[in-house]
Amino acid sequence: MESRGQKRSEIDDEFPADKRACSSLEFRPSTSSSSQTPLNSVSSTPENNDHADHMDTESEGGEPEKDSAYDSCDEEEEEDHRHGELRDIQRQRAPGDHGKFQTIISSLSEEVDLSQQLVMLTELCEVLSFCTEDSLSGSTSNSLSPILVKLARDETSADIILLAIRAMTYLCDVYPKSSAYLVRHDAVSALCQRLLAIEYLDVAEQCLQALEKLSREQPLACLQAGAIMAVLNYIDFFSTSIQRVALSTVVNICKKLPSEGPSPFMDAVPTLCNLLQYEDPQLVENVAICLIRITERVSHSSEMLDELCKHGVIRQATHFLSLNGRTTLSQPIHNGLIGLLVKLSSGSVVAFRTLYELNISSILKDLLSTYDLSHGMSSSHVVDGHCFQVYEVLKLLNELLPTSARNQDAPQLSEKESYLINQPELLQKFGMDILPLLIQVVNSGANLYICYGCLSVINKLIYLSTSDMLVELLKNANISSFLAGVFTRKDPHVLISTLQIAELILQKFSDNFLDSFIKEGVFFAIDALLSPEKCSLVTLNKCSKLVFPVSSETRLLSDFSQKSASKEVLRCLCYAFPSSSPGSDNGSCMLEKDSVYSLAKHVRYKYFAPELCDPEKSLTDVLLKLRTFSASLSDLMNMTLDACAPDQHEESFYGIMNQVMEKLSGTEPISTFEFVESGILKSLMTYLSNDRYLRQKDELVATKGDIYAVEKRFEVFARLLFSSPDLFSRDLPIITLIRRLQSSLSTLENFPVILSHIPKQRNSYATVPYERHTAYPCMRVRFVRDKEETSLGDCCGDAFTVDPYSSLDAIEGYLWPKVNAKGTGHIKFATGVECQSECAPSSASSSQGGSQNAGEPESMSTDLPELKADEINLTQPEPEREPSNEQANPGTSLDETYADTVEKDIEAHSEEDTDMEEQYHSSCSNDDTSPKLFFYLEGKQLERSLTLYQAILQQQMKEQEIVIGSKLWSKMYTLTYRKAVGQESAHKEGGDPAESSAVSDKAGVYALYASLFSSMFPCELSSDLEKSNPIYDIVYLLKSLESMNKFIFYLMSRQRICAFAEGRINDLDAFQIAVTQVPQNEFLSSKLTEKLEQQMRDGLAVSVGGMPLWCNQLMASCPFLFSFEVKCKYFRLAAFVPLLGQSPSPSHSDSGMTSDRRQSSGGLPRQKFLVFRNRILDSAAQMMDLHAYQKVLLEVEYDEEVGTGLGPTLEFYTLVSHEFQKSGLGMWREDGGFFTTGISHAEDTGILICPCGLFPRPWSSTMDASDGTQFSDVIKKFTLLGKIVGKALQDGRVLDLHFSKAFYKLILGQDLGLYDIQSFDPVLGRTLLEFKALVERKRFLESVHGENPTSEFDSCFRKTRIEDLCLDFTLPGYPDFVLASGFDHKMVNSTNLEEYVSLVADATINSGISRQVEAFKSGFNQVFPIEHLQIFTEEELERLLCGEHDSWAFYELLDHIKFDHGYTASSPPIVNLLEIIHELDQEHRRAFLQFVTGAPRLPPGGFASLNPKLTIVRKVNTSEQLC
Repeated sequence: MESRGQKRSEIDDEFPADKRACSSLEFRPSTSSSSQTPLNSVSSTPENNDHADHMDTESEGGEPEKDSAYDSCDEEEEEDHRHGELRDIQRQRAPGDHGKFQTIISSLSEEVDLSQQLVMLTELCEVLSFCTEDSLSGSTSNSLSPILVKLARDETSADIILLAIRAMTYLCDVYPKSSAYLVRHDAVSALCQRLLAIEYLDVAEQCLQALEKLSREQPLACLQAGAIMAVLNYIDFFSTSIQRVALSTVVNICKKLPSEGPSPFMDAVPTLCNLLQYEDPQLVENVAICLIRITERVSHSSEMLDELCKHGVIRQATHFLSLNGRTTLSQPIHNGLIGLLVKLSSGSVVAFRTLYELNISSILKDLLSTYDLSHGMSSSHVVDGHCFQVYEVLKLLNELLPTSARNQDAPQLSEKESYLINQPELLQKFGMDILPLLIQVVNSGANLYICYGCLSVINKLIYLSTSDMLVELLKNANISSFLAGVFTRKDPHVLISTLQIAELILQKFSDNFLDSFIKEGVFFAIDALLSPEKCSLVTLNKCSKLVFPVSSETRLLSDFSQKSASKEVLRCLCYAFPSSSPGSDNGSCMLEKDSVYSLAKHVRYKYFAPELCDPEKSLTDVLLKLRTFSASLSDLMNMTLDACAPDQHEESFYGIMNQVMEKLSGTEPISTFEFVESGILKSLMTYLSNDRYLRQKDELVATKGDIYAVEKRFEVFARLLFSSPDLFSRDLPIITLIRRLQSSLSTLENFPVILSHIPKQRNSYATVPYERHTAYPCMRVRFVRDKEETSLGDCCGDAFTVDPYSSLDAIEGYLWPKVNAKGTGHIKFATGVECQSECAPSSASSSQGGSQNAGEPESMSTDLPELKADEINLTQPEPEREPSNEQANPGTSLDETYADTVEKDIEAHSEEDTDMEEQYHSSCSNDDTSPKLFFYLEGKQLERSLTLYQAILQQQMKEQEIVIGSKLWSKMYTLTYRKAVGQESAHKEGGDPAESSAVSDKAGVYALYASLFSSMFPCELSSDLEKSNPIYDIVYLLKSLESMNKFIFYLMSRQRICAFAEGRINDLDAFQIAVTQVPQNEFLSSKLTEKLEQQMRDGLAVSVGGMPLWCNQLMASCPFLFSFEVKCKYFRLAAFVPLLGQSPSPSHSDSGMTSDRRQSSGGLPRQKFLVFRNRILDSAAQMMDLHAYQKVLLEVEYDEEVGTGLGPTLEFYTLVSHEFQKSGLGMWREDGGFFTTGISHAEDTGILICPCGLFPRPWSSTMDASDGTQFSDVIKKFTLLGKIVGKALQDGRVLDLHFSKAFYKLILGQDLGLYDIQSFDPVLGRTLLEFKALVERKRFLESVHGENPTSEFDSCFRKTRIEDLCLDFTLPGYPDFVLASGFDHKMVNSTNLEEYVSLVADATINSGISRQVEAFKSGFNQVFPIEHLQIFTEEELERLLCGEHDSWAFYELLDHIKFDHGYTASSPPIVNLLEIIHELDQEHRRAFLQFVTGAPRLPPGGFASLNPKLTIVRKVNTSEQLC
C-alpha cells in the first residue's frame, strides 16, 4: 500500500492525444504560459511546473533559466506583451465564436448521425479551448448544458461520451457560471455514474477533470450527488496526476461542508485514511485537508468524532506529527493536523484515551523541542509556521489536561479526569515528557501568548498530579528558579497563573519547597507584588490584549488563491484557551480588580512564616558569603596603591575571585537570585574598569595610567579564568562564569517585543517629511506650538500623516520652514498649501480619516518582497555617499537618467521620489547640525536620535510596562514644538575622550592593545536599562568577557613578555602559546535571539527604525548576544531596506518563497550586463562604474553565449574572485615579496595560495612603482575589490576569496596591533614579539641595575647579538621599502631595536597598507555604508561573504534537496547519487557546486539556503516513452 500512489505514472502515454484526460489549461494559451504542453511531461497542477528541468536551470546557466525568480525584466515584459496581443485577438474573435456556438447547438439538438456528432463535439472542444469568457453568455451555456449531459449519458459511443465530458470541462473553465446550469441539468449525477461504472479509463479520467471544475463553484451539489465516494471509489487505478485531481475535487467539497444536515462524507473517511499511506506529498496534503475539514464539521457531535477515531484518523495524524513523517507535509498542514487532534480530544472521550495510549506526549515533546530551532535562514513564513505550531500544541495540551472539577460550577469529576486518576502512570509519563519542554520554551523568550499557554498547562499538570507524582515531576525541573523568572513579567494573567502554581506547590509540599522559594527569590518576588510601586504596574487598565489565532487551522489552510478575511481578533488572554475559560466569550477581561494583589497577599501570609519578613533572617548562607566577597572587592578598589603594592594588589584580587569561582563551580548550588543580589557583579566591574564603570560618558577621560591598570587587572583575571579546570569541573572557569551570567540574563531580562498586529500591509501617503507614498501605515500627528513659545509661528491645525520611521531631524526639516517666524508673511501661505496637499491624499486613503480600522491605509498594488529593498538605519546617521568621479559619465541612458535625477534632487530636495544618495546629502551636509526645534509628547521631550515610532514607543514604555502594538497606530498624537535654545553643542559631545586618550607614541599604538581597554567602558548598552538594573551589570560583564576572549592571545603573550623581561622565563620558545578560545556560541543569548527574531517577524518591521530601541542598541553594543542568522536578517533590514518613502520598483515581483540570502535583493529591479570572459576584470570594472551605487540586481550574460540569470552571475563573481588572487597584481603580501611563501594552484593558473589568507602588501609612501606594477593601479584594484565585495553582499552572491583574519578586522573598522601580524605572517609576527621581549628585558634590567646590563645574554637574540643579525632599516621581504634613513638608522642594534620593531609593525599594518584599505572602503561605501558590517565577527563576515565550507552531512543533503517528476528520497538512483556526493573530497565538492550552482561554495546556511532548491528530476528518454 505504501507505493500505490506511484502506480501508472506514465499511463497517459498509452492513449491517443484526443482521448487523454486533460485540463483546458493545456490547450488555452490565454490562461497559461505553458500552453500546448502534453500531459505526460507536466502534472495537471501548477505546482509541478515550477521545476520541470531544474538541474539544467542550475548548472552554470547554460540555458535560459525557467524559474520566475531568475527571469529578467525584459523577458517578463515580452511575455506580458505577447499575452496582451493574444487577448486582443481573442476579443476580436468573440462575435465569430458566438455564431459558431449557435451553429453547434443547432446541429447537436437535431437527430444526426454519429460521425456528425463527433465532428460537432470536436469543433466545440476546439472553440472552447481558445475562446474567452466574453464569447459565452448565460443563454449559450444554458442551451449547451442539457445537450452535453444527454450526450454524456449516451451509451452508443465512447468517443461521444469523452468529447461531451471534455466539453463540459472546457465550458466550466471558460465560463465558471456555467457550472450552475450543468448542475441544474443533473450533470454531476451523470459524471458520478460514469465514474462508478468505469468502463473506459480515459472517460473516467475526463470525468474527474470535469468534477474538479464543477466542485469549485458547486461544492454542495457535488456533495449531495455523492461525488466524494464516486471520485474515491477507484482512485487506485489512476496515475498520480489524476489522483491529485480527484483529491482536489474532495478538497473543494470539504471546504464548503454545510454546518447542518446529513453527513454522507463520513463514508469516505476510511478511504481517506488509507490514502494517507501514499508517497505523493501533494496527494497526502490534500487528504489531510479533507480530514481536517470533516473534523471541523462534526466537532459538535461526540458520536461522529468517536466514529472518526474508529477509522484510525488519530493514528494516521499522530504518524505525520512525528518528526520522521514530517518532511512530507508543509507547515500549515502540519499545524492543521494538530488542530484536528484538538477538536477530537475536546469532544471525544475515545479520542482522549487513544491519544494517551499512543504516547502523544512523546510526539508533542519532539514538536516543542523544535521551537528553538527556528532561527535558520529559511523564509519568514516558515518561522511563523513554527509559532502557530506551538499555539496548536498548547491548545492540545490544555485539552489533554481537563480540570473541570476545579470549577465550582462542575463539582463532579468528568470522564476524562476519572480516566487520568485511574491511570496515574500515564499522567506521570505525560508530565515527565512535557514539563521540561514547557519551561524551556518560556525561558527561550516566548511571547506573552505562548508564555501564558505554557503556564496554563503547568498549572493543570500540577493540579492533577498526586503528591508522589509531583515529587518525581519537580525533582529535576528547578521550578523555583523558573517561577522567579516568570515573576519578572508584568501581565496580570501571567502573574495570576504563576501565583496559582506557587500556591499549589506550597499547598502540597510546603516543607520541601519553602527553602527553595527563598533561595531562588520567589518569596521576594511575591512580597514585591504587595508593594504599591509594583501594584501600579499590573492594574487591569494596563492589562494586555493580544492577537492569538482563533480557529487558526481554518486560516492557515484557506485557499490562498482566494481572499479570505483574517480570523485573528484582539481578545483578552482570558479567552486564549476555550477549556480554561468557561462563560460567555464577550472579549472582556474576567479578572477581578486587584486580583494579583489579593492572591499574592494570600500566598504570602498563608505559606511563609512571619519571621521571614525580617530581611536579615531570610538571607541564605551562600548569599551572605557572596556579599562578603563583594565587600572585599570594594575594599580592594578603595585601597591606596603605594609603590610596592601593585603585585600584592593583583594577588589579592586573584585570591578573592578564585574563591568566587570555586563557589560558582562547587557542589553547593547558587541561585540566580543569590548571584545577582550579592552585588558581586557590580563590584567586579567597578574593579576591572578602575572605577570607570557606570560613569557618565562625558566623565570618561581615560589616562595612560588608567589603561595600564585596566590592562593588568584583565591579565590577572584572564590568568584565572583560562586556568585548567579543577577535578570537579570539566569546563574552564570562564565558561562556568559565562553560563551563570547567561542563566541570570535569561531569568531577569524583560525587554519588550512590540508587535503591530496589523494583518495586512497597505499603501499609505506620508505628508511629513517627504510627501510620498509608503508601503506601511502612517501615524496621525497634530503639531502644536508650545504656549510659552513666541518666536515661532503656528502650524496647520489639521492632522498630518507622518512617516513613522522618519527621524525627528527629518520632521524638523519639514516643519522648520513653515513655523520659522523670520518669514511671518509666508507662514499662513505655507500652512494653507500644506493643508491642501495633506487633504488630497487623505481623501484617497481612508485610514487618515480614521473611519476604517486604525492604522490600516488603503490597499497597495506592489508586492511585499519589494518592500525590503534598501533602507538606512535611522538611529545611526550614515556618512554622505556620492558617486565617484569615474561614475560621473557612465555612458548609458539608464545611468544618465539617474545622474540627472541626483542633480535635480540636490537643487530641490522636497521634490517627490528623491534619490537615496541625495537624501543623505540633504540631511548630512549642513554645516549647522544643531537642532532647531524640540519636540514634546504629553509634556516630555522626545529623544532626537530616535525615529518618531521609537520615540513614541519609548515614551509609552516609560509610563506602562505593557504596550499594545495596535493602539500605537490608531491614536492621534499631539506633538508640541518649541525653539531649541542652549543645546547647540549637545550632539557634538561623546565618544571623543576615548579616542583622544589612546597612547600616542608609535611603540604604544602598535605594540600594545590599549584601544581594547580604552574603548570597552565608554559605551552605552541600552537606554531602556537603568544603570542600577542588574541586567546592566550582567550584560556589561558579558561584553568584557567576550572582549577578553577575543584578545586572549594578546593577554597571554603580554604575560609571557613580562615574565621574560623579569627573568622568570629565559627561553624564547615559550612564546609559542596555544590558547583555546571559548566558542562564540557560549556568549549567545537564545532568549534575546528569539525576541529579536519575533520583532523582525512583525509585519511592520520593514526598518530597524520600526523596532524597540533595545534591539538597535544591544545589536550595536553587544552583537555577540545574537545568533549569526538573526544578525544577517538585522543587517539586511539596516543596510538594504529601501530608503523611507522610496517607492518600491514595480517592474519585478518574486513569486514563491525567497531565502534570507536573497531577501535583500528580492524587490530590486534587475539589470543585465554583458561580460567578456577574456577580460573579466575590465568587465567587472565597467559594471561597477555603472551600477555600484545603484540599487539594481545585476545579472550577467557572457558574450556570444546563451543564458543569463543566477548561474552565470554566480560564475562571474567566482571568476572575478580568482582574478584578484592572481600573481603580479601587487596587491597581496605573497605577491612580489622577497620571502614570498605563496605558490600557484597550477602553473597555468597563477593563483596565489595564502595559507593564512590574503593581506595587503605594504607600499611605501615614496614608491610609485615596484616590479613593473604602478601603485595607482593597485589603488584602483582595491577600489574595484571594495565595490565587488559590497555588491556581492547586496545581491546575495558568494565570493571565492580567502581574506586573512587581520584583513577582515580592518574591514570591520578595528585597529591592528603587533600581535595581529602573527595571524597572517607567523614567522615575522613571532620574530617581532621576540624582539619586543628583548626590548622589555633591557628596559627592566636598566631600571634595576642602571644603564649597564649584568649579562651579555640579556641583549642577545637566540645566543646571537642583535648587531650580528645584519638587519638594516628596510621592511623584511621588501628591500625597496626603507623604514628610516640617517646615520642612526643604517643597521639595527640593541639601542634602536625598539624603534625598528615599531617601524616594521607600522609599515606592515598601518602606514604601508592604509591607502589600500581606504581605497577598499571607499569602493565598498559606494554600494552601502561599510559600518553596517560591524555587528559581525571576522569569522561571521567570512561566512557571510564566502558562504559555507563544510556542510555536507548526508541527512542535510536528504532534507534540503527536492526530488520530483517520479523520484522520491527512497529511489535507488537518488540514494546512490547522495552517497557519491557525500563521499566527494574537497576539490570534487567545489567542482560539483561550481557545475550545479555556478559558485564553488554554498551560501550561508548551506543547502537549506539555496534558492531555488537543488532539485533532481527524472528525465525519461524519448525511446523509452515509445517503448
